[in-house]
Amino acid sequence: MSEAFNAERLTRLCDFLQQSPTPWHATQRMVERLEQAGFARLEETANWQLSPGKRYYVTRNDSSVIAFQLPAGKVTSLRMLGAHTDSPGLRLKPNATQYSAGWLQLGVQVYGGVLLAPWFDRDLGLAGRVHVRHADGRLESVLLNVARPIAMIPSLAIHMDRDVNAGRSINPQTQMAPVLMQSDTAKLHELLGQWLEEQHGLRAVEVVDFELGFYDVQPPSLVGLRKELLASARLDNLLSCFVGLEALLESDGSQGALLVANDHEEVGSASACGAQGPFLSDVLKRLNAQVGGGSEESLIQLIQSSLMISCDNAHALHPNFRDKHDERHGPAINGGPVIKVNASQRYATNSVTGALFRDVCREADVPVQSFVTRADMGCGSTIGPITATEVGVPTIDVGLPQWAMHSIRETSGTRDVDYLTRALTVFLNRPTLS
Repeated sequence: MSEAFNAERLTRLCDFLQQSPTPWHATQRMVERLEQAGFARLEETANWQLSPGKRYYVTRNDSSVIAFQLPAGKVTSLRMLGAHTDSPGLRLKPNATQYSAGWLQLGVQVYGGVLLAPWFDRDLGLAGRVHVRHADGRLESVLLNVARPIAMIPSLAIHMDRDVNAGRSINPQTQMAPVLMQSDTAKLHELLGQWLEEQHGLRAVEVVDFELGFYDVQPPSLVGLRKELLASARLDNLLSCFVGLEALLESDGSQGALLVANDHEEVGSASACGAQGPFLSDVLKRLNAQVGGGSEESLIQLIQSSLMISCDNAHALHPNFRDKHDERHGPAINGGPVIKVNASQRYATNSVTGALFRDVCREADVPVQSFVTRADMGCGSTIGPITATEVGVPTIDVGLPQWAMHSIRETSGTRDVDYLTRALTVFLNRPTLS
């Protein structure tokens, strides 16, 4: 097994992470690569004309994407990869403008299970999508990315909070409104107008609505004396989106293969474009109708002959908190992909799917690890169990080990990126799923 990381792949990953501050930007970046590779765009509101041997993609809400390649003959099974495009963070409230002590601040709401403390004293940019009305009444949706330090959330000095290092709660309503400028008159919509003109040349447009969030503008970096670590925002779960896309693009196209990257996993997946919604099922129904068996029975046969590898990062063994792991199930960074197991079905892995993935890793010459939470601790979840429940497809939950999950800056291993890509590529090329 190679101990060197793939420098070219890591360069592409760092570029993807830096250019994807929101699910909408991540989806746009993925779409660009799909189109460069010859994938044809499908519209959900149009009739589909699918052809064997061709490759397609479709988006929903501009924040979720499904890409698939069809074999030369009838589709009887699919090798599926799943990930999610969203990450925990701070989103703007609709009426965000507020003032305090002579400063313009923007009110935020918490998206997902955010680790709040690391957000203080960071250089923050702002990104998302904005809906504008032109002078002729036409509505347009545009992406906005103010990729420079325009805001921060200052900490309170320790002299005024002597017990802070003993631990205290953080109130996001009263203590986490980012500071933008020294003003008691500036308005958010005025600033949005300036940024829209800078980035899109839009003038005299009315801002009708927006979905915007703050993010850390510090770029990804390779850390450690031997560059063993990758540090970046949004590794959970853009790392899996990137690896899944790399594997799909590197696969030989001989088998039916599909990649789904859903939005809204961090808030429960209950949306039209989330894993609990009908996006994947809708695509599978249309795919089966045209290049599968065409009947409801053949759709069930297709799903049960397929396999989903749900990819979402795993908790790596932390050198300062070793007691937080079961001593026999502490995944090591750069130790290879992790099979995630939970007896209460918080992960969808079972012995059948786990055995197949271990065999895939053996074929790919990739190390593989297992993760189980301590029996006295709760367990998170991901899109795997939700997809298995909604679609019925056999599923395994895997991921790459990382530290600081849900922090504003997370850490993973540089060698693991190539390990998982190689394993998933072997899976997508595999002639059988047994």
